[in-house]
Amino acid sequence: MVREFKLPDVGEGVAEGELVSWLVEEGDSVSEDQPVAEVETDKALVEVPSPVDGSVRELRAEAGEIVPVGDVIITFDVEGEEPADGADVETGDDRADSTSTPESETESATHTDAEDGPAGDPGATGGDIEEIATPEGRVFAPPRVRRIAREEGVDLESIQGSGPGGRITDGDVRAAADERSDSDTPDERSTASPDESASSADSGSESTASDSSGAMEPADRATQPREKLESADRDRTLAAPATRRLAEEEGIDIDTVPTDETRDGKPFVTPEAVTEYATMQREAQEADAAAVSSSAGGFEGERERREPFKGVRKAIADAMVESKYSAPHVTHHDEVDVTDLVELRERLKPRAAEEGIKLTYMPFITKAVVAALEEFPEMNAVIDEDNEEIVYRNYYNIGVATATDVGLMVPVVEDADGKGLLQIASETNELVQKARERSISPEELRGSTFTITNVGGIGGEYATPILNYPESGILAIGEIKRKPRVVTDEDGTESIEPRSIMTLSLSFDHRLIDGAVGARFTNALMEYLEDPELLLLQ
Repeated sequence: MVREFKLPDVGEGVAEGELVSWLVEEGDSVSEDQPVAEVETDKALVEVPSPVDGSVRELRAEAGEIVPVGDVIITFDVEGEEPADGADVETGDDRADSTSTPESETESATHTDAEDGPAGDPGATGGDIEEIATPEGRVFAPPRVRRIAREEGVDLESIQGSGPGGRITDGDVRAAADERSDSDTPDERSTASPDESASSADSGSESTASDSSGAMEPADRATQPREKLESADRDRTLAAPATRRLAEEEGIDIDTVPTDETRDGKPFVTPEAVTEYATMQREAQEADAAAVSSSAGGFEGERERREPFKGVRKAIADAMVESKYSAPHVTHHDEVDVTDLVELRERLKPRAAEEGIKLTYMPFITKAVVAALEEFPEMNAVIDEDNEEIVYRNYYNIGVATATDVGLMVPVVEDADGKGLLQIASETNELVQKARERSISPEELRGSTFTITNVGGIGGEYATPILNYPESGILAIGEIKRKPRVVTDEDGTESIEPRSIMTLSLSFDHRLIDGAVGARFTNALMEYLEDPELLLLQ
């Protein structure tokens, strides 16, 4: 039988995902849990597994397409399964017999519905299993052919496919489009208004010349009034795939290309129209560039570059906007003397290396943050806006903001309060590496209660970090630098010495946390960082 597979919810709160690539092709055999596609969403690139053992029947989405959660993206042929109640399956003879009629097909389908045997039984009379057309008009045709049919305005249900098993090919669609275009021409001429007829007669034979698809000659399009060019923005335009590819290569929105050609009452754009419009656009841009060059001293080369605003970058932007507009941010800055911490890390690095662990400052800071959070539970709390409650969390999941090639990701070290220094170091290193390689799972990016971001890794000192909403606090740590400081000895003698200084920038949700609480939290954190031996008591 045919098993449909819908795009699952691969991330918390995710409504859609970008299908990055298919890992299988139509006709491939697959096993349960075998990855069949890569989908990018919720700050991660995840693999979607097959739910069954069987073979790939049809891929219903293309690489690069944005697919809503719940949409069918692939179908499988599964042998030996009984069709589920209400399943729309049909067993019919192969369409090798070109003399079969719609009536005979209908009878075959009716007969099959009455049979009790499982769909796809090898003992059946060589029949293919074919999904009955759903209200969306789905039939046995690959995504590319479906797209062509939409662009040509062709109803797939009216076409008998010439491919294997009745599959509809792009040639079938184009033949149907040409046949309909030929049959529509007399009607269009007979229904032309008097004004249109007069305009056609006045324009002469050259102005009405067109190719077999009904497109105007470029020479005629050049005479179109500028008002038409300026009002050519449309919501929906029909065009052949080759025309759309040409528009993409020229960097043109096909909905803005002027045209007076129509198909089924909708605007239809030809390659000639795209080429002409692209030429006009380039000439206008060159004129503008020449004007700017003459006034600004001249520029060479491309001055702008555009790329789609989607995927991880779009997800990060949406999260930042939600955070900034939902929680009033306040940032508290301070400096901490971490000379003793630097010395302690240098002593422990060889011991950690023996265990195969790279020891950075992040595990020490994580332990210090957890200790301060235990003293100030407000910093680990969250506001439940729906229920108008403050939720105090007695677990400490620390997010570690990580810069990657595709944007910022925040892997999470869970239950950091119950883990030792080396365990935190090992888990942090592993999670950061997975985030940068895009192999991290969505579960490893969820559930943080407080976030740490290291701006010092790229030479920064202070920052005003945006909350990883709905968390109430985020700490930015700056670069450790040697600076002169006044040091008081045990006998009260003061002297100026070079010390290792690290900057702290604490942003917090001012709805929940007062400035005084934020400052006291920072003071507690500084105490643990200045005297890291206190962390042994935690």
